[in-house]
Amino acid sequence: MKSLNIAYNPRIDQLRWLAALIVFLFHFHIEARGHGAPPLAGSWWGIVTEGQTGVGLFFTLSGFLFMQIAQHQKTIVYSDFLRNRILRIMPLFLVVFLLATSIGRDRFQPQDVLYLLTTNLGNSPTSASVVTGAAWCISLEFLFYLVFPFIARFTLEQGPRYLVRLLVLMLLFKLAAYGENGRSTLMYFSTFVGRFDQFLVGMLAATLYPRVQPWLERHAAWLAPLALFLAVANTALQARVAPFGDTHAPFWITWSLQESVVWAGVIVAWVSLRRALPGWLERALCHGGKVSFSFYLLHAAVIHTLGRTFGLPALTGNAAADTVLLGILVYALTWAIATLSYRTVEEPFLRMRRSYGVAEGVPRSSM
Repeated sequence: MKSLNIAYNPRIDQLRWLAALIVFLFHFHIEARGHGAPPLAGSWWGIVTEGQTGVGLFFTLSGFLFMQIAQHQKTIVYSDFLRNRILRIMPLFLVVFLLATSIGRDRFQPQDVLYLLTTNLGNSPTSASVVTGAAWCISLEFLFYLVFPFIARFTLEQGPRYLVRLLVLMLLFKLAAYGENGRSTLMYFSTFVGRFDQFLVGMLAATLYPRVQPWLERHAAWLAPLALFLAVANTALQARVAPFGDTHAPFWITWSLQESVVWAGVIVAWVSLRRALPGWLERALCHGGKVSFSFYLLHAAVIHTLGRTFGLPALTGNAAADTVLLGILVYALTWAIATLSYRTVEEPFLRMRRSYGVAEGVPRSSM
C-alpha cells in the first residue's frame, strides 16, 4: 500500500504479507485441529501454534513506518493524520463491526455500539464470534494513532531517549499489573499495557535505523535470513516456556517487549535488503501486503465457515497431506476474497487520502 507521505518501500508491504500469513496459519491450525488434523509436535512449530505473534509484527511495523514518515516530514498535521487513518481503517472495520452486531442480534444492547472504539476489552460484539474475532486489535491500533503525532514530535525534539523512557514506564506498568489480574496473559495480549511497547519499539527502531543503515544494507543478505530465524526461535521459546494457553505466566510480563525487539530486527534487516526477489514473487508479496488489512479482518470468517461446512475433507487419505492441501486452498480463497474486499471497500476511500506532513523547509499556509 503506497503512502502519500514517504517514498514507497515494497519491503514494508512484504512484511505486512508475512504478518497476515502468520496469523492465518495460527487460526487455520486451530480450526483444522478441531476437525481432526494431526497436532504440530515440538516447540519449533511455535511460529504456527503461537502465531498470534503476527499481531506483534503488525504493531511493531506500524510504529516503524509512522516514525519513518515523521522523520521525513518533520511536522505532522494532526487533523490530516487522523483523517487518513480513519479513511484507512474505518470503512472495513465498520463493516466487520456491523457484521458482528448482526450475528449477535438477539444479544445486542444499545451500549454495545460504544465497543466500536474498544473491541479489545470486555464483551465486545466482535469477540463473540470467531468470524469477527480478529477485529479486537483494530481499536487498539487506533489508540496508537491518536497519540502517535505527539510522541513523534517529542521524539524528534528529544531523540531516542524519550522512547526509552516510555518503554521503562511501560515495563513498570506491566510489573504492577501482573499481580492484579488473574488472567494476566490475556491482559498482556490484548490491551494497552501489553501492546503499546511494541508500537514504541517500532518507533525506536526507525529512529536508530539511519545510524546503521549503510552497514545493514551491506550485510542484509545474511542478516535478513538470520533475523527471520531468530523470530522463529523466539516463538519456539514461547511455545516451550509459556504458550498462550498459560493464563498467568510471569514470562508474559516481558514477552511483548522481547517479541517486538526480535520483529524490529526482522524489519530493519528486511527493509535494508537491496537484492531483488524474482519479479513474480516481488509482485505477489507486495499484493499480499496491499490487501493484508482485508485479509486479516476476513480470514477467520473464511476459515471458520469452510471448516464448519466441510470439516477436513479426505483429499488424499493422509491427514497431514490433507491438512496442507486444504490450507493452500483456503489461503487462496482468502486471498481472492481479500482482493475483492480491498478493491470494493478499501480502495475507494484510500483515494480520498491526502498528505498529512510538512517536509522541512516547505511552508503550509493552514498551519
